[in-house]
Order: sequence, then structure tokens, then C-alpha cells
Amino acid sequence: MNPVFAAVDLGATSGRVIAGEVIGTGADARVELTEVGRFSNDPVLVPPTRGAGPATLTWDTPALWRGILTGLREAVAKFGTLAGIAIDSWAVDYGLVDESGRLLALPVCYRDARTAAVIPAIFERVSAQQQYARNGLQFQPFTTAFQLLADPLVQRGTHARALLLPDLIGAWLTGVERAEVTNASTTGLFDAAKRTWSQELLDAFGLSADLLPELIQPGTLLGQLRPAIAEQIGASGAIPVWATGSHDTASAVVAVPLSTPNAAYISCGTWSLVGLELPEPVLSEDSRAANVTNEAGVDGTVRYLKNVMGLWVLSETLRWWQAQGQEISLQDALAEARSVPFLNAVVDIDSPELLPPGDMPGRIAELARAIGQPVPETVGEVVRCILDSLALAYRRSIRQIGELAGRPVDAVHVVGGGILNAELMQLTADATGCAVIAGPAEGAALGNILVQARAAGVLAGALSDLRQIVTNSTQLAHYAPGVHTDPENWSIAERAAYGTSTQQETP
Repeated sequence: MNPVFAAVDLGATSGRVIAGEVIGTGADARVELTEVGRFSNDPVLVPPTRGAGPATLTWDTPALWRGILTGLREAVAKFGTLAGIAIDSWAVDYGLVDESGRLLALPVCYRDARTAAVIPAIFERVSAQQQYARNGLQFQPFTTAFQLLADPLVQRGTHARALLLPDLIGAWLTGVERAEVTNASTTGLFDAAKRTWSQELLDAFGLSADLLPELIQPGTLLGQLRPAIAEQIGASGAIPVWATGSHDTASAVVAVPLSTPNAAYISCGTWSLVGLELPEPVLSEDSRAANVTNEAGVDGTVRYLKNVMGLWVLSETLRWWQAQGQEISLQDALAEARSVPFLNAVVDIDSPELLPPGDMPGRIAELARAIGQPVPETVGEVVRCILDSLALAYRRSIRQIGELAGRPVDAVHVVGGGILNAELMQLTADATGCAVIAGPAEGAALGNILVQARAAGVLAGALSDLRQIVTNSTQLAHYAPGVHTDPENWSIAERAAYGTSTQQETP
């Protein structure tokens, strides 16, 4: 039988358990993916039991755990045995566990506003320049360090350990508490150059090093599946649980079949992560001012990237309409958008107003009105605005990171569920002036499985060898630029959305 690995791939709107069967060996190997479990991931507003304070937006981790076990049970039922399990998820959010390893509270969702009150004091204590010189992270209000400084349990001095979501799930599976470096690098407490926890930042923030588990690398054996968990999923033998690139983007980048050394990537899902793979971090003041982040990748690489708000804006728009009684499917919304002229209205898709749940169409309309753009009103106009604004953000981010890293970007690879939106893929090619190569759709899961398989000795080689297996396993789609609009149209749109002049580019 071919070895089968299970990827537990947790996104901020849904979770999946995907089995990957490794077929063949060496450069001719391929991985066949089978989705064996899918479940929604919906944050829950939990009100306080006393007083009139705001409700807290939390993750329903018991529901996630149930979905994970159900998916693993299906994987065992279908394939008989598993050669390994690994977990990847979104970044920054954590659960606090006590000395006995018990969860003290539901993990808080990064979209909760609890850090707003503490951020000004944090920057008075530790400047943005000081932070970036060590952690290399772009400013985001939900960075783990900021969350810990807003966490009442931490601030009361509760003796606890903070486990990022994939590390928490891994500990539940194995009983071993560790922190995998690709996700640890998003916390704001990680030294981007040394790839270790930063004692300097811990001291500056007034946080105890006891909060943080020991660091491990992707491909490390975390432990064996607990016998009680193995029994729950119907497994008869020991199953290793591996550390993979536990930040889902780190796993997704493993599965990017980079076509040139200067190719950029976009991991396109709830969030869009737009970046380059580099050997060293870029910690310059210009990089900090541009709000570009340095995160650890697999095999000692650096994910030099920008966070773009992503398809969250579109999915929340659809959810809002449906909550108001408008039964609008994604397919119908995209069809209506096609009848609206390109670049009819654009906004800064990264505006903080678009981060929390709520009336997304109304917020987009207000953003457009504030900068003198035509106000999107119909379904087609709103969706057209979202798609064009996303492509515009990709264009702007790719140009910035290429200039800051000294890499003239000559191709753009897109992985993740967003590749199924052909309209967005073509717009991305048009906006960036680069060929877009789209695939695979399940990039995070495939990258997760490739790292496991290499750690288990089933596969071998460097990242380039693993990416050859991605090409063997995936049907890639290609989009050439220049179909809808010319470069000057995008330059005009960028000035309208961002209020800044831009250099004339030559695609």
C-alpha cells in the first residue's frame, strides 16, 4: 500500500482533514489528495456573565476538535492506516493552558477588538522601530504579543503557557507541548534573524519566558498519537504526529511550484498573503515603513510578505446579504459583477473598517464615498469593487516587496481556494503585468503532507524537489496579462484608491 498522511488544515472560516497518498518515488512521485472531512469554523460572541462589558469573539475549539476527530476517523476508515498526521492553521491566536495542560479559556479570535486599548501604551514602551529590528513583523493589531498584553489572565499573572492553535491541537493529540517556528514567527516575540524566541522583546513587553513552549522545526516528530485518541479514530497502531509548516501560509508556500527565482506568490484564501521566498529577512526602515513582514518558512527560508485582507471581504459580504434575506450565491454574484465596467470603483481593501464582521457592503460604500469614487450599490457593483480592489492590492504589494527585496518580480504563483475564482486570477495578471500561474487549490494541505512525507523518509530532497512533486500532482492554470485593462488604467485606479502617486511601470 502507498503511504497516506493526514493534513489537518484549519482556516479562519472552515477546517478540513485531507488525506494525501504518496504514489511513486523520487522525482516521478505524486500526491493524490482526498478530502475526508470538512467543517465550518465560526467564531462565537460570548457575553460576560456580569456587568455591561462587550462580548468577546472566541473560537469554538470544541467544535474544531470534534471536526478534526471525525475527519481523522474517516481517513482511517478509508485508508486503514496513516503514516502521519500534522496540523496547520491561521496564525497569531492561542489557547492558554494551566500546569496540568487544561485549557483555561476559549481562544479569542483575532478579529476581536480587545487589543485596541493597549496598543498605544505598547508603542510608548517599545517603539515600532525597536520591534521591527528584532521581529521583522508588519504592524497588525492582533499580533500575539498584543493579544497577550490585553489578556486578563496573563495580566493577572496566571501561571499558564500560550499554545498557538496548531500547537494546542498537537498537544491534545500527543500530550507534547511545543511551538513550531513558522507560526511562532508571527507572534511578535520571535527574533527574525536568529530564529529563536527574543528575550529582549519578552523583557520589553514585560512577558515571562515561561509563557512560551520550546521551539521545534518543521519535519520534527512531535510525538505519537495518544492511545485514547487512536482508539477514538479507529486506529489500531501507533501513528506519528509531525510538526509541519504549522502556519498555513508556510505550508502553502512549500506547495508553490516557483517557476523563476524572482517569482512572487499569493496564498489566496480568507486572507491573501502576497510575498517572496528569501534566504534572509529584510529588516530595513523602508521595509518597516511599508509594513512588510518577515516570517519563518520551511527549511530556513523567510516568507517576506504583506497581508492583504483577502476573500474575507467577499465571503462576509455574501453572508451579510444572506442574513438580510437576500439569497445570493457566489456564482450569481460573480455573474452580476461581470456586467459592471472594470475599475468602476476601487477602495483600499486593507482598510481597518473591513476587518470585523458586519455590514460589509455598507462599509465598502462608505469607503468609496469618502475618496470620491462611484458608490457601489447593486450586487454586481459591490462585487466588482471587491475583485478590482483585491487585484489592485496585489499589484501594489508585489511592486513594494519586489523593490524592497531587490527582486524584479517576473511571475506570480497563486495557491489556495481563491484560484477557483478565474475572474480574480485574470484581474491579478492584468493588474501586476505578470503571468499568473494558479494552483494547487489545496496548497496548505499539500505542503503539509509533503513536509510530513519527507520527515518520514517517504520523500527526500530540498524544497525544489518537493515542488517538482507539486507539479506532478497538480493541473496548473495560466493567465496572461493585458486581457481587460492596460497598465495606465491600473495606475490611475491606484492613485484613486490610495491617494498617492505611482511610477509608470513597464509590464
